[in-house]
Amino acid sequence: MGAKTILISGLGVAGPTLAFWLRSAGFEPTLVEHAPAPRDGGYVIDFWGLGYDIADRMGLRHEINRRGYHIGELRIVDGRGRRISGFDARVFMELTGGRYVTVPRSTLSRLLIEKISNDAEIILGDEIRTLREREGCVEVELAHGGKREFDLVVGADGLHSKVRRLMFGPQDQFEKPLGYIVAAFEAVGYRPRSEGTYVVFSEPCRMVGRVALRDDRTLFLFVFTADVTSDVDLNDPSTQKAIISAKFGDKLWECPRILDALSRADDLYFDRVSQIRMPKWSHGRIALVGDAAYCVSLVAGQGSALAMTGAYVLAGELAQADGHHAEAFANYENRLRAFIGAKQQGAERFAGAFAPKTRLGLFLRNQLIKAAAIPGVARLTFGRDIVDSLELPNYSWPALSQSPS
Repeated sequence: MGAKTILISGLGVAGPTLAFWLRSAGFEPTLVEHAPAPRDGGYVIDFWGLGYDIADRMGLRHEINRRGYHIGELRIVDGRGRRISGFDARVFMELTGGRYVTVPRSTLSRLLIEKISNDAEIILGDEIRTLREREGCVEVELAHGGKREFDLVVGADGLHSKVRRLMFGPQDQFEKPLGYIVAAFEAVGYRPRSEGTYVVFSEPCRMVGRVALRDDRTLFLFVFTADVTSDVDLNDPSTQKAIISAKFGDKLWECPRILDALSRADDLYFDRVSQIRMPKWSHGRIALVGDAAYCVSLVAGQGSALAMTGAYVLAGELAQADGHHAEAFANYENRLRAFIGAKQQGAERFAGAFAPKTRLGLFLRNQLIKAAAIPGVARLTFGRDIVDSLELPNYSWPALSQSPS
């Protein structure tokens, strides 16, 4: 075998998935994560397609369905809370053959971490400071763990990837902003609750939705346009809340109550809606996977599933090439490049449906959502972006076949 030891930066979704399949192929993965612990909160994702299939192969289908949610209705309301559009969300179950669930991203991440916690070295509260390719290895300097050598390094560290910046250059070379900001937070005890329903209020250039979670929690999701100058610190929580409050600070729908809950929130997700488009996903002994390589954007709804797909294929190609990274990295990209490109194009079309920028666009969006309730219409309209066209390759996983489980 060529490469044996592989450092993976990132402990979200792509990282632990990659570690699981690398371990199943006989490699020795190490994961490093700058956060001191796996994250809680954040947002929920609609999980289906190839990601669902990979989770099934990892033995996680039952647990994901148990901890996830099966949303029954998408309801669009006006400023007075009256229903103006929507459809039975079970249409997604029909499009995906019943393999569809809404799950908190942090829950999915924790389930994946549990699968590899006894089989891979996990370093928390540290990060890669420098990367240097040497003859036959990569020399890695960790911020706290000193220098170490690995055969390969994989950046699975998301939209704002440190590995990508170190090896490929600044983010703005590869980032394509889609013109929106997304934010999410949870509140306990919020009223009203609409069990099993995703309730959305939107006007031109902005939307806010809520969905009831277990333990009397409610998740809120904002998508909106914002004119933010370069001197504004978008990483500052107070600035983030001020931007949201300015955008939703009127008396329509439940905005006053939602902003009141936001003012007390201590865990707010806030970021630009962007894609990452790169000419190559690898450089020498260093590769990227998931959002670090090909972020489709959060509003696409498939980022986690595509991260798992990329991780599975990357591990499989390394196994098939006996660890010879140049061959494996090229085959990994050749298998996925067209598929990911199509997903990015679909996500770009879909992004404007969250917060159309005109009254006409909003009206047309609502009419399309109404029409989705008609049998067959959903498949004709957005079905092509829901159903995956790629067939998962079948690789050999010797360590997995020897496992007593």
